[in-house]
Amino acid sequence: MYSKKIEGFLKKNGISVGDRIEITSDKGTFEGLLMPRIRGEEDILVIKLDNGYNIGITFEGSSVKLIEKAKPRKPPPKIKEEKGEISILGCGGTIASKIEYKTGAVYPAITPEELRMTFPDIDKLAKIRSRSLFSLLSENMNAEHWKKVANAVADDIKDGMKGVVIMHGTDTMHYTSSILSFMLQELPVPVILVGAQRSSDRPSSENEMNMMNAVYAAKRDIGEVGVCMHADMSDNYCYLHHGTKVRKMHTSRRDAFRSINSAPIAAVNYINDRFEALSEYKKRSPKGSLKLNTKINDNVAMVYIHPNIKPKFVESLSHYDGVVIVGTGLGHAPTNPSDDKTVVSTLPAIKRLIDSGIPVVMSSQTINGRIGMRVYSAGRLLIDAGVIGDGADWTPETAYTKLCWVLGQTKDMKKAKEMMVKNIAGEISERSLPMEEY
Repeated sequence: MYSKKIEGFLKKNGISVGDRIEITSDKGTFEGLLMPRIRGEEDILVIKLDNGYNIGITFEGSSVKLIEKAKPRKPPPKIKEEKGEISILGCGGTIASKIEYKTGAVYPAITPEELRMTFPDIDKLAKIRSRSLFSLLSENMNAEHWKKVANAVADDIKDGMKGVVIMHGTDTMHYTSSILSFMLQELPVPVILVGAQRSSDRPSSENEMNMMNAVYAAKRDIGEVGVCMHADMSDNYCYLHHGTKVRKMHTSRRDAFRSINSAPIAAVNYINDRFEALSEYKKRSPKGSLKLNTKINDNVAMVYIHPNIKPKFVESLSHYDGVVIVGTGLGHAPTNPSDDKTVVSTLPAIKRLIDSGIPVVMSSQTINGRIGMRVYSAGRLLIDAGVIGDGADWTPETAYTKLCWVLGQTKDMKKAKEMMVKNIAGEISERSLPMEEY
C-alpha cells in the first residue's frame, strides 16, 4: 500500500494503478505504468517501464504527471468453435499470462478467444481449434491435472486433430511432458508442449516465437510428445525436445530448456520453414493406434541424497508406495562399504524399504551421464539391496513420473522392476552421447 499522502495525491489528480504516468526526480525523468505498492517503503512510487522492468522512485521531491488513463479491458470476441486442424489446449502458465495491475502479479489469463488476439498470425500456419482445460501456474499441477490433459489429447485425436499443442507453465513442464509420454503411446499425431519464461506484456517475451514454432512442429511427421522452447537468447529458432529427455535448466533465461543425455528432436523456425532433424524420433503411428493409459500412482516420493542425511528420514518414507533417490555421482548414497565408525549408512534403511515391497529407483544429481552403480562398492551394495536403475540415463523427473506410471500398472515388485528398466518412451538411451552432441 502507498502512504496516505501518496494515495491522496493520486486521488486528487485522477491517477489510478495501471495509468501511464511520468515521474521527474533528481535521478531523471521516467515514464511507465503505475504499479501497486505491495510492501516496502510506502513513500516510493513503483512504475513498470516499457522494457518490462519495475523501478521505485521516491515520491518526496518528485513531480508526477498523468500521461494516459488505462483503457478498460474489453472482453475478447467470441470465436465460433471450428473443426480445426491443430488443437491448442490451455493449461495456464506464463505463456498465457498477463499483469494484474491491482496486485502487480503475473497470472494465467489468456482464454482461447484471446489466443488469436495474442498470436494474430497463427491462422496462417494452420486451422486452429482452441479450448482451455484449466488456468494454473504449473507448480500447482498434480496427477489429476496430468490425467485431464492426457484425456483431452486423446479426445482431440479421436476428433480428427492432426496435431495437439499444450500451453503450459515452464516450472513443471518437463514432468508433464514425461508423464504424457507414458500415458500416450503409439501416437498418430505430434503432442507438443510449449511455454514462455516471460509474460506476453513484456517486450522481451518469447511467447510468440515459441507458440508459432510449436504449431509448426505439430504439423510434422512426429509420433511422440515433445517440448518446444527457445534454443538461444535471441529469436533465431527453437529446439523441439523429446518429452522424456528435457529439463528446465535455468530460472529465467529464455533458453532455459535443454535436452539431457540426448540431442533435441529438431531445430525449428516457422519463419524460414526450417525443420532440421537432430536425432531420431518416433514417426506418426497409424490412425486409431493410440494407446491411452492414465492409470498412475502418485504416492511416490523423490528425495535428494546429501551429506548428513539421516537413516530415520529414509525410514520415514515407508508410507510411500515408491521412492526415487536422486543420488550423488554415478548413483550413490551413504552405504559405508569400509565400515568406518564415523559414517552413518543409509543402506539398512533403504533395504528395509525394498524388503517391505517398496520399489526404490536411482537417478543422479549430476543430471548428465549414465547411472553406473557397479563401478564402486557403494553402488554395488545398493544394487544388492535391490535398488533399480543401474545403466539408466533418465532425468530425476522422468524416473519419478515413470515410477508413478509403472505403479499404476502393477503392485508386483518384480514386474515393476522389469517395467522400470525397459525403455518405454525413449527415457533410456541406447548409447551415451559425448557432451558436445546435446
